[in-house]
Amino acid sequence: MPIARNRLAKSIAPATVAAALILTTLGAAVPAFAATPVGDTARTLPGTHPEWATPQADAGAADAAAPATVRIYLAGRDASGLAALAQAVSDPNSASYGQFLSSAQAQAKFGATPEQVKAVTDWVSGAGLTVSASNAHYVQVAGSTAAMAKAFGIGFHNYRTADGTHRAPTSDAKLPASVSGAVLAVSGLADAIHKNSSSATSVREAEKSANAKPAGPDKKDPATLPTVPTCSEDGYGSKIAKGAPEGYEKNDPFAPCSYLPSQLRKAYGVTDAKVGGKGARVAVIDAYGLSTMEQDANHFSALHGDQPFKTGQYTEYVTPDKWTHQDECGGPAGWAGEEALDVEMVHGLAPDADVVYVGGNSCYDEDLYDAMAKVVDGHLADIVSNSWGEIMHGKSGDIDPAVVAADNQIFQLGALTGIGFTFSSGDCGDDSPGAAATGVNCEADTNQAQAQWPSSSPWVTSVGGTALELGDKSGKYGHEVSMGDLRSVLSADQKSWSPMPGAFYFGGGGGVSKDFAQPWYQRGVVPDSISKTAADGTKSKTPLRATPDIAMSGDLVAATLVGFTAEGGYSEGGYGGTSVSAPETAAMFANAIETRGGRALGFANPALYDRADTNAFHDVDDNAVNTKRGNVVDLGVVSGSLRVRLYKIGADYGLSASSGYDTATGLGSPGKGFFKSFAIKKK
Repeated sequence: MPIARNRLAKSIAPATVAAALILTTLGAAVPAFAATPVGDTARTLPGTHPEWATPQADAGAADAAAPATVRIYLAGRDASGLAALAQAVSDPNSASYGQFLSSAQAQAKFGATPEQVKAVTDWVSGAGLTVSASNAHYVQVAGSTAAMAKAFGIGFHNYRTADGTHRAPTSDAKLPASVSGAVLAVSGLADAIHKNSSSATSVREAEKSANAKPAGPDKKDPATLPTVPTCSEDGYGSKIAKGAPEGYEKNDPFAPCSYLPSQLRKAYGVTDAKVGGKGARVAVIDAYGLSTMEQDANHFSALHGDQPFKTGQYTEYVTPDKWTHQDECGGPAGWAGEEALDVEMVHGLAPDADVVYVGGNSCYDEDLYDAMAKVVDGHLADIVSNSWGEIMHGKSGDIDPAVVAADNQIFQLGALTGIGFTFSSGDCGDDSPGAAATGVNCEADTNQAQAQWPSSSPWVTSVGGTALELGDKSGKYGHEVSMGDLRSVLSADQKSWSPMPGAFYFGGGGGVSKDFAQPWYQRGVVPDSISKTAADGTKSKTPLRATPDIAMSGDLVAATLVGFTAEGGYSEGGYGGTSVSAPETAAMFANAIETRGGRALGFANPALYDRADTNAFHDVDDNAVNTKRGNVVDLGVVSGSLRVRLYKIGADYGLSASSGYDTATGLGSPGKGFFKSFAIKKK
């Protein structure tokens, strides 16, 4: 899953108010244009002074006349009441379960009041700022740096960073008493270091796998490696890589050919359950938009024996005239593979569900937030698939608390109105510096093992990855291990692998987040031995949020076939990552909605954990005796050249699957009884 979000450089960016995310405040001189906020100060906003704005990096006072823009997120009427009711309607053990509100009802009950909006508008106007945009969730204001200083009672200095000089507050911002209760969080006070966390997760192309269909019979001696792309067509390990040097085991098999949706439907019980997501709507959110998406998805389906979208079954919301930050985010071309992957996985596993694509105007946090808010406000879908994210802690600072606060509020509003969010957990194992040293889809800025955001939110379904091993060509389920690969490359003389053992290359994300307390639905399922130790080793007296919640096929060497149009025309290739797993899971939820007679599932986690240790899940266990694990040979064309690589699977970095809940695969993958467990019992 590509890392697709901008970290708003740890100063502005993705958040609940995270009292859990208290950032260190560093003292610095206050420029002459700093001022006390209009009215008496009632509240300080922790984290608005970023960690990278240190006295040692201070380059002097910022230009008072320089333009600035901030977003003020509105708290609404009753934040604690919103969380409580969102929990009640999501909990199968609650009398309010499934009694969702409409978007209008939720806004009327918990949204910002006209009085709150007026108070915020009067405050910023009195400081000399102008409202540039506003809606039910925030007021965006613009003006000079001096006016911002006056409004928030802070000074602004320039600070030297590895990415140049950036402006930031010299201390945490302050709110006047008149708006203290109306403001949830504020983002944008720092001139953030805008780094694309493309799927950091958002998905660009995690990496193209070489697992194409064989080009034809090879004429070389059978004791030597083929000279054409080769893969196992008839199930995991069905074709042995004769002629390859010994690796972790003897008789290394070729990696499986890239999986088709029909095989995945068979493996995960969709075919046997005779469901297709009828009556459900799934939204896919990525950045930008592929102009040929519906055409490509239909072409892909037709080529592989599946049904194309019916008229009106696919809808998209994109605004190309408003796209920004294309250089930093990779632009539409950089996100095309991710979008195609997400849409085709949802349609492939839930062919009767409606699919809605909503493209953010960039990979920046605020633009992806706007896309999520659009889905919730318009109730465009029942499930929202997101294959992007970012680390929460880095060398240059921590994630902006405003992002966490604003995102969690949207997730709660979604839960209240019957909308559930799935998020990929990442492709860098435990996201530690060790994993990032050799992993291909990691953020180099990480400074500790950690769970990603928004995957670690207690209000979303965090989706991890597995390496799915099919039992035969039709797609019969064989085995699964955690998604994690060590990689070696064949030497020029074809006599050895280097390095040996291989280096960590790619692996599903997960781990225990030190930023959030254990949510109610994990109690009694996630053991204290897991939940009281954060990913970085920090011990906690109370249980913490563990991720992922569920897992599905996503490994790069047990890849999934995707097709889309790029420069040079339509083409297909194998893709991997939890960017695959998240839309697969969203499709499974759509199929579950069909088994419920079209009744919305809403925020799925409480229902999932109610089914822990049942046949609703395959309990993925890397150590199980009957599990095939070891190494596979990937022989295919990469960048025009034939490459031979050796992968050890089931070898995630810092994470592994074991019996019961684990931080590599959560509860496991959807099992034989998954759909039956959601069926509405007739009275």
